[in-house]
Formats: sequence, structure tokens, C-alpha cells
Amino acid sequence: MSDPTIQTFCCHHTGNKEDLAVRIMGEFNTDSYNTVCLVSSAVGILGAVYQVFPTLFSKGSPASMASSRGRRTIIWLAIADLLASSGVLVRSSLWLRFKNIMPMPDDDVSVLFCTMISAWTQYFYTATWFWTLFYAIDTWLIIKGRDSHPALYHSLAWGIPAATTSIGLSILYLPNATCHNLTSVTSALYKILPNYCATYVPIAIVMIVNPVMYMLSSKNVEMAVALPLAQFTSKERRVVDALRVKFLFINVVFYVCWLPNLINGVLLWTMWFNMPVKVIIVIWYIMAFLNPMQALLNALVYRKWSFHNRWFVPDLLKSSQKEFNFYDEQSPLLGSEPPRLQLSPIPPSINNYATL
Repeated sequence: MSDPTIQTFCCHHTGNKEDLAVRIMGEFNTDSYNTVCLVSSAVGILGAVYQVFPTLFSKGSPASMASSRGRRTIIWLAIADLLASSGVLVRSSLWLRFKNIMPMPDDDVSVLFCTMISAWTQYFYTATWFWTLFYAIDTWLIIKGRDSHPALYHSLAWGIPAATTSIGLSILYLPNATCHNLTSVTSALYKILPNYCATYVPIAIVMIVNPVMYMLSSKNVEMAVALPLAQFTSKERRVVDALRVKFLFINVVFYVCWLPNLINGVLLWTMWFNMPVKVIIVIWYIMAFLNPMQALLNALVYRKWSFHNRWFVPDLLKSSQKEFNFYDEQSPLLGSEPPRLQLSPIPPSINNYATL
């Protein structure tokens, strides 16, 4: 998982039982927690591999899959997920082996390892949030018929996480990795709050911006489908509804995986001195399970959807020309078949980047 509270455990501590972090660890079953992290990160790695190397699981053509504009964005999202889940896997494995989540004052090796693996995990999870954001933006650009900006996406998706992670963790750990037993609330704000902002602000941005972008994309698709024919029949509605459902599930997956982190941050900063320890531990278990599972859930919602029964959404734009030739349906207004305008197909990269 990627959480600033766990990252503070990398700091030296004196064993003072008045410190809330020490009290939490006294009631915290680290073996079971790390086991959950280990299992969920392993599943997340499988989900990411499934997205990056789809030909290992299917007979699809690598050339046709890689040619899609949307598919390339999904690959980079999956790569970031793969590396982040790998960091969680390594950390939980070593913590299970050596049992030293909170380093003692003279344990510099554990502090160094914990700091490095926290930075690794934080960096790549932040990259997944920005790739999720850029996928929504690029989907809107595709529907509007505008060009993509891959160089800009890469510079921001890898550069911003590098800046936020280095700044947040540097303030937290430098100069001597002592972030416990701070003397005042002001010192806690200066020392700990920047890392929380570096973590939670990007998550909040994606949660706000992505639904707006997908709502705009859905409206643009509806206009692109309906306007050339001056009508909106069941086939047009099926195309639009299918895309809306897909956009909905993409947003739901992100909220499910990362909303517990935001809740954890709000509760900690508003109820720190009165927070029941068991509540914090339950939220940590939820995050430990859901954060790495993002890769697997992404593999399900970003894939090409197919229509095998009434519970699945139609396979959109499999053949755009076939999908938008509505010669089997009469005009509901005229009662006869009106002249048809040639419909500009929606770019197949919205849905045609199958991982199957």
C-alpha cells in the first residue's frame, strides 16, 4: 500500500508508549498485515502482467494491439502498477522475514531500506494516478478528433511524481529520520503534512477531474452518433450506453482502490488524539488489500468489452462501419427508411485496445 502514515514508521523511534504510532504497533498484527500485502501485491502483479503482455494469455496480434492509441496509455499505466506492486511485494516479504517494521534508534539499515522502498512504492503509485488522469483526458481528445500528446504525458506522468515524492519524503526523513515525538503541532505540520499533501492531492485531482472528463466524452459520443442521422434510435443508444457504463466502471475502480486512503488521511488529521486504534488498523487492512488490487481491476475495466449475454456490454466499435450502418431500423418519425448520411466512425482506440 501507499500511505504516508506507514511511511512515518520508517523513522527512528525511542519506544515511548505515549507515541500513538508505538501504541498502534502494540495492537498491530504485523504478520497478518504483511501477508495481506503480500497476497494482494502478487495478484496485482499478475493483473499488470496481463495488461502489459496480453499475448501471453491470448492469441491476439501484438502488432494490432500495440497500434491503438488508448492501448499505449494502458500499457504505461500497467507498467507503473507493476513496479509499484513489486515494491509492496518486496517490502512485505522482508518485513515478514525480519519483523522490524519500526526501526530502533540505532537501526540505520532498516531506516535506509524502509525509506528507499517507501519512495519506490510512492513514486510508481503516483505515476499510476497521473496515467489514469491522462487516459481520461486522451479519451476526450480522441472523441473530439484531436491529436494526442504522448511526450507531454510522459514528462508529466513521470516528472511530477518524482518531484512530489522527493519533496515529501525529504522533508519527512531528512536530516536524521526522526519524525516521532515532535515537540509541537506546528513542527508536525511542517514535517509530516507535506508528504500527506504529496500523496492525497493527486488522488483527489483524479477523483474530481476524471468523472468530469468521462461525462464530457459521453456527451460528445452521443452527439457524434445522433447528429448525422438526426435521430437517436436503439442502436445509437446502445453505443452510448455501453461507453457510459465502461467509463463508470473505470471511475468506480479508482474510487474503490483509493478512497480508503483519503478517508484515512482525513480521520488521522481531524481525530488523531481521539482516534480508536482499531479503526486505524481496519482502514490499513482495507488499503493493504485494495491498493495493489488496482492493477487487477484495471485489467478488467480497461479491456475490450464483449457481448456474450444480456449482463455484458456490447463489443463496441469492433467494426465501426458495421456498427453504425443502421439499415435494419426504420425512422420512428417517418415510418419509412430515410436517406442515410455517412457517419464518421468514432475512433476505435476508445475501446479497441483489447488485452484479450
